[in-house]
Amino acid sequence: MGQIILSINAGSSSVKISVYKTGDREESPEQLAETQVAGLTAPPSTFTYKRGPVGKKHEELEKSISGQDEAFRFLLDRLVEDQGLSDISKREDITVACHRIVHGGDYADAHVIDPETYHHLEELTDLAPLHNASALAIVHSCLKELPTTKNVAYFDSAFHHSIPDPIRTYAIDQTTAKKNKLRKYGFHGISYAFIIRSVGAFLGKAERESSIIALHLGSGASVCAIRNGQSYDTSMGLTPLAGLPGATRSGDVDPSLVFHYTHDAGRPSPGSTNSMHISTAEEILNKKSGWKALTGTTDFGQIAASDSPECRLAFDILVDRIVGFVGSYFVKLDGQVDALVFAGGIGEKSALLRARVVEACRSLGFVLDLQMNESPSDDVISDIGKVGAPRRTLICQTDEQVIQCDVAGTATLHADR
Repeated sequence: MGQIILSINAGSSSVKISVYKTGDREESPEQLAETQVAGLTAPPSTFTYKRGPVGKKHEELEKSISGQDEAFRFLLDRLVEDQGLSDISKREDITVACHRIVHGGDYADAHVIDPETYHHLEELTDLAPLHNASALAIVHSCLKELPTTKNVAYFDSAFHHSIPDPIRTYAIDQTTAKKNKLRKYGFHGISYAFIIRSVGAFLGKAERESSIIALHLGSGASVCAIRNGQSYDTSMGLTPLAGLPGATRSGDVDPSLVFHYTHDAGRPSPGSTNSMHISTAEEILNKKSGWKALTGTTDFGQIAASDSPECRLAFDILVDRIVGFVGSYFVKLDGQVDALVFAGGIGEKSALLRARVVEACRSLGFVLDLQMNESPSDDVISDIGKVGAPRRTLICQTDEQVIQCDVAGTATLHADR
């Protein structure tokens, strides 16, 4: 029997719900609708709704929506009230709600959310206050608003559970590290799971035989070395702050920098709440750094198109950091790399960034077809490498919601056995 699945993504300033219907386990989920409230931290909030071939609806909301919990309930009401969405005539029609949780700690796969799981995720909020709090607010709403629905958590960190100990271990006292769960976890794992599955299919290879260097480049950006279908190393660490710079994140810096930057580094940030405890250092490096600090904007398209010294510097910094990880991971994979894969909003859209990165990596065997790079196909995988180049260069239009639906259904079935 088919299931109706809500794929829920709660960000710091938005809530997005994609609705899917599943049939036989062999079939791909069918997307029925997609809806979002954005601008929660910068009113007026906006509401978008798209169902099947029906045109996209976009409007500013006159009524203020105060947070993720209220936004979720607003979107849920819109879905149930849509008479054209016959598969959801009442809340009880929703079989599964799957939640993207950024930090899953030691969880290696998806989990049905029961009281024990929820309590463990609450404890992890102290480890990742800027990333898990909003998702848990939605989980709490689902448990209250959809009592007959099974809730499944899928973790961005789970894909990286295969990273070997020498790579994920920090050179600090291990008694303290294990007690406080201080190690590399890695993130963007849902995206990387989709990427390796799609690239393997495109190349005609099984996932377990595919090795790639994948770049998930958006306002949050990371790199992943995938060896034989599994994560071998990734640029993010204990939290998503490590690695590449982002829209408001610093990326890798000398750990002592922040104490020279401000004497208030260890004090609670003014942005702390009862459920989210963050230090001034975390606030600075996560919210007041990155491209915004360098250029005054978080719009990477604007940065890439600008000739201003500030924007050129920000662009060049990102290229430098990406190339550094690509080179390192190429060596870690012993040169056994099937493809360099660009994904994420910036990776998919910025031809200039792709060109600069690939040009810098030409000694590794990556060469672009300049015309294909400027005008890639609309397929899930687009080959933008030059014919005859030693290694493939690809773009992947990653789809995290599909992976969540697949895994959520599997986790639900597993829990019922």
